[in-house]
Amino acid sequence: MTSAPLAWCRCELADQPVAAWRVRSVPGVRRQRSCCRQRGEGETGAAQRVRAGCPRRTELSTGRGIGLVGARSARHGRGVDVYGLTNRPALLAAGVSDNELARWCARGDIVRVARGAYLPAASAEGIEPAAWHALEVRAALERLRVPVVASHVSAAVLHGVPTWGVPLDRVHLTRISPGSVRRTTTLHLHGTGLAEDEVDLLDGCRVTSVARTVVDVARTEPFEQAVAIADAALRAGLVAPASLAHARERARHRAGATAAGRVVAFADGRAESVGESRSRVALRRYGLPTPELQWEVRGGGRFIGRVDFGWPALRTIGEFDGRTKYTRDSQDDAADVVWAEKRREDALRAVGLRVVRWTWADLSDFGPVVGRLRSVFAAP
Repeated sequence: MTSAPLAWCRCELADQPVAAWRVRSVPGVRRQRSCCRQRGEGETGAAQRVRAGCPRRTELSTGRGIGLVGARSARHGRGVDVYGLTNRPALLAAGVSDNELARWCARGDIVRVARGAYLPAASAEGIEPAAWHALEVRAALERLRVPVVASHVSAAVLHGVPTWGVPLDRVHLTRISPGSVRRTTTLHLHGTGLAEDEVDLLDGCRVTSVARTVVDVARTEPFEQAVAIADAALRAGLVAPASLAHARERARHRAGATAAGRVVAFADGRAESVGESRSRVALRRYGLPTPELQWEVRGGGRFIGRVDFGWPALRTIGEFDGRTKYTRDSQDDAADVVWAEKRREDALRAVGLRVVRWTWADLSDFGPVVGRLRSVFAAP
């Protein structure tokens, strides 16, 4: 297939692989039960078989269909189209039968994302877990008949916030009006209810506001994971500290409110990565002095560098060495980046600062790093 939009008669779909399609009804074409072949209009050749007046004409666009312009369900007035995600009502409305869907799934042309939601196999290759979860969320919102909103970690995914360490095995939705709770292996429907200002519309999906999302995550997930999400939301400018505090206050009578209060009080948008957020939690867990984040070091009247963690009174700096630190610019040779980092550290040491470094692997067992930091703190 080419990457340009093509028009196909519905009766051709059964003979064509659909590894990379998006389906949407052609405006102005009335759907009928008969197809062009049944009406004797099935000329040979794709260009001849696809007639502008064919009542079962369907437009297919190949390649990754990223965006929200796509299949429209005749029943619901909307469809799902992220990476080519399309729902069953939209496909049926376009003239595709359940037998055809089953056949395409069986031969691997399409992938079933959730009940009644399908994705082209080519588009499914290499999708990150968070992006796949977003597809599951959209499919669930399309499928459920009750007024619900994406919430908790599912809302965080839709807002584009990193969700390190939080399972994405269930779609989390919250009822707009208080109601019963429902929990299955793939869905957690929360029944707390939502105020009007706690709901945003994001790319056509109703989702809890960032403040409500962060607080919901902080109420229900471990401290370290919740801090990483709260820091990321603040860092991206998606929410203000005052808004988080207000959202936490509104949740004061809900389960986990105390835990959420600890997260909101500790969150800091100056942490520039999940690794730095986890480092902050580890430093707190071991009772070390609170560092100054993104400390700007100057010496001899000039700016030397900005460091991840600084203890000015103890003349010590801490650096989390994430991989991105050494791949800041794809145009830079890795050796040049490492050399520049070494020169920067030499300049920091030249003004009397002690440097302690750690990596992502160290965060799983932070004790040795703590030992090094305490030794440096105690040194004259």
